[in-house]
Amino acid sequence: PEKKTSIMGNSATTNGTELPSFTLTGLPGLEASQHWMFLLLGALYTVSIVGNSLILFIVKEEQSLHQPMYYFLSLLSVNDLGVSLSTLPSVLATFCFHAQEITFDACMAQMFFIHLFSFMESGILLAMSFDRYVAICNPLRYSTILTDNRVAQMSLFIGIRSFCVVFPMPFLLKRLPFCKPNILSHAYCLHPDLIHLPCGDITINNIFGLCIVISTFVLDSALILLSYILILHSVLAIASQEERLKTLNTCVSHICAVLIFYVPMVSVSMVHRYGRAAPPYVHTLMSLVYLFVPPMLNPVIYSIKTKEIRRRLIRLFSVTKL
Repeated sequence: PEKKTSIMGNSATTNGTELPSFTLTGLPGLEASQHWMFLLLGALYTVSIVGNSLILFIVKEEQSLHQPMYYFLSLLSVNDLGVSLSTLPSVLATFCFHAQEITFDACMAQMFFIHLFSFMESGILLAMSFDRYVAICNPLRYSTILTDNRVAQMSLFIGIRSFCVVFPMPFLLKRLPFCKPNILSHAYCLHPDLIHLPCGDITINNIFGLCIVISTFVLDSALILLSYILILHSVLAIASQEERLKTLNTCVSHICAVLIFYVPMVSVSMVHRYGRAAPPYVHTLMSLVYLFVPPMLNPVIYSIKTKEIRRRLIRLFSVTKL
């Protein structure tokens, strides 16, 4: 009864200056396992933060890695650090300290940054696919097409585009009245979760959400697919099978990064749309996979598959042991 009262107390309206607060949830139905879940998430956070920091350090220190491909990899690592640090405060509060209440402004800020980094990741993966396309299909012009200035312009465009599509989200939510129990499905604030809580007309929010998904995730994934169709066409024209495999091997890390980003995203969307009968913890676990797995696996994949990074890591750990 006491918990129910506190949740209903959070259901303020936005008609005046008063703004609602929200109740975060850990694993609904699996409350006894939350400490173990925190240990697992803590390990994922550690791998993600340490791994991406090491990638940034190695690319900065290794002169041979000062190339467009590794500049985009550094941008991906910065972005993955942003994703991890955006969710860390509320996940730590929910699973470790059982502090489940979050203010409206804090929730809007967290939602802004989580979605900002998600849109940026999609744009970075597209830029990386363009890098692979130029390197394989037009290698003689690679250095003239992907200059340092061009890489900086592409990176700036990715950041500006992501900011512009995410910026209206908090304001479109803030204008709506909140009169239901403001209980979220996750330990962090996501727009698809928040959009179900207001009592007002959310048509504009839904249309805006659909437009930005089509203009970012759908468009980016279509262009990535197109780039690989062109790459495959170019590779099949190579006479030597050994050269074909060697060329395709340069794309393996990027293909893995694309799959571990888009597959969980599509899975989360499918579960939200068609898995309404599934237990609540299934939705939570799918969302955790979407936000936690890519930042953790990206540095691992690139460390294993990129010879220069792997060598530098081995050298770094050898010096540390000495």
